[in-house]
Amino acid sequence: MDLFYLALLLSFIEGLTEFLPVSSTGHLILATELLHVQGPTIKTFLIVIQLGAILAVVVLYWKRFLGLLLPRKDVPFSGLRGIWLLFLTSLPAALVGLFFGSFIKQTLFAPLPVLLALVAGALIMLFAESRQMGERVASLDAITPKLALGIGCFQTLAVLWPGFSRSAATIIGGMLLGASRKTAAEYSFIAAVPIMIAATGYEIVSNRHLFSTDDLAFFAVGMIGSFFFALLAVKLFIMLLGRMTLRPFAVYRLVLAPLVYYYMAMHSWYNVFPGRYPCKALFISQRCTE
Repeated sequence: MDLFYLALLLSFIEGLTEFLPVSSTGHLILATELLHVQGPTIKTFLIVIQLGAILAVVVLYWKRFLGLLLPRKDVPFSGLRGIWLLFLTSLPAALVGLFFGSFIKQTLFAPLPVLLALVAGALIMLFAESRQMGERVASLDAITPKLALGIGCFQTLAVLWPGFSRSAATIIGGMLLGASRKTAAEYSFIAAVPIMIAATGYEIVSNRHLFSTDDLAFFAVGMIGSFFFALLAVKLFIMLLGRMTLRPFAVYRLVLAPLVYYYMAMHSWYNVFPGRYPCKALFISQRCTE
């Protein structure tokens, strides 16, 4: 595949899925496996294009982010209080990533764990929608420190289990803890920025030796593409939440997982876990060709 079209395709997947409750990490892992695209450059590319998606949220919610720097007395979610709420939400995931990040990457960044996470996340999403709890928090300005920390604890599900979806985890957490669906989604977008900047920044610094000037055009297409696709996805998602529940996203996850599993089961190149049992296929009847 031409590098331009590859960058555009991967940026489309990243931008469209980063803030929807379907897991961008899961989709990108599955996409690179299905396209047989691997290697240090691709791994670095997938890290860099997240910056485009982050920028999309900053642009859409620029007034909220500006309010964190220039607080207003009539806006509770601003200034030091707003920063404190975002810190509480980011803290649990940051601690989990710090202590278990390497183990999770080595063990769970593979198609099968991702497919299982898609199913698990869908079932929990359906459970959250069935609860029909009273909406005590109807706006970002009504979010309390307790709620912010609770959402942060739910966010760790996405860190511990790639493919679960950070967006799904935080939206589900917000809904189960009393936030309206729209408020939970908007807070999920804003809360994603600090944790994603920290995670992406760390990965870029750790992998700086993999960057090459020859790849600048490839990376630029990816970042620009992910920015515009994320911009479109977030605006569309917020518009749809006023008319629908999260159930269609849960159904999508439940349909996608077995379809991808079946496809991979028909191709012996699929390995269950990275770095382990390199010849172990999905079915016992499939023999190792290595």
